[in-house]
Amino acid sequence: MSERRREELEPEPGRHLPEEAEVPPEAPEQRRVDAGDVQEEIDALIERVTEGEGSSFDKRLVREILTAALKLIPDGRETGELKLMNAAVKELRYAFRVFGEYEDPRKVTIFGSARTPESHPDYAAAVRFSRLLAEAGWMSITGAGDGIMKAGHEGPGRDASFGVAIRLPFETTANTIIAGDEKLIHFRYFFTRKLMFLFHADAVALFPGGFGTMDEAFETLTLVQTGKASMIPIVMLEGQAGYWEAFDHFARTVLLERGLISAEDLNLYHISHTPDDAVEHILRFYNRYHSSRYVRDTFVIRLHVPLPPDRVAALNDEFGVLVKSGKIEQRLGPLDEEDGAFEHLHRLTFNHTRYKYGLVRQLIDRVNED
Repeated sequence: MSERRREELEPEPGRHLPEEAEVPPEAPEQRRVDAGDVQEEIDALIERVTEGEGSSFDKRLVREILTAALKLIPDGRETGELKLMNAAVKELRYAFRVFGEYEDPRKVTIFGSARTPESHPDYAAAVRFSRLLAEAGWMSITGAGDGIMKAGHEGPGRDASFGVAIRLPFETTANTIIAGDEKLIHFRYFFTRKLMFLFHADAVALFPGGFGTMDEAFETLTLVQTGKASMIPIVMLEGQAGYWEAFDHFARTVLLERGLISAEDLNLYHISHTPDDAVEHILRFYNRYHSSRYVRDTFVIRLHVPLPPDRVAALNDEFGVLVKSGKIEQRLGPLDEEDGAFEHLHRLTFNHTRYKYGLVRQLIDRVNED
């Protein structure tokens, strides 16, 4: 299995979960699932099933999942709640298995209206955009419907496409390109579907659309703005001008002027007037930048090619506001906590303040400059 480029930015899984004392107490007569003998039985079951496979940390996470599940009936959870959690876990497991067969190619998630006709300039722009990225070795992820979603599959073709469909009363079938493919995944819940859209995306492309597209656009921007998702290029494009210019005007004259966003947040998205510009913008993002993650409070930026010392010094001068303590430093190879991942790559590391992610995007742009 290849090393993952995209990683959840939360440094320690479960770190911020409440302690048992902070949640409603369990009934006195309730058998404690976290009791030693029960935990030993769970550990034995995990060892029996895994037959020695998996790290001790991975097994600990599985034990925590099983422990949480075993608490549900004693907690008095209703059948509807159990159905929701059961379906969500099953959907996520299946989706991760499908995507796990295609870890190496970078992927772009394409959002846009299902109502866009094939004769519309937006449709043609989506076809060309996705085709150009496919020629660069990328795969496309769309919602599997018609309109822009179908265009995002038409460009790269079936073999380089994923379909992440939602079961709706008025959208019951996938488009003709992805229908029947093993990379078509059907979801019951929007929240599990959205997670798959962004968890596997190395870039997001936004085309004009309605409420659903706006929801996806703002959620993507929010997750990146708050550091809850990895920094990725977010491009907005269309076949005829007007839609994203109106969005940008609203962002600047309403959100920014009222102090509802910061000026650096405008760095999080890029409006492209042609598919070629959008593709160039995405590929340029990975010119020197490879990936990033947190090791506790240390932000680690992995680089394909190292920076000259004077460029590192310039980054400290320009982006010192992002550094909580110390300075931005460059090193070869992983930190100990990275478990040897991508050991051939150089790193930029610094103790991050964990805010102003729009400036983090600008820092990456500086890193990628030739």
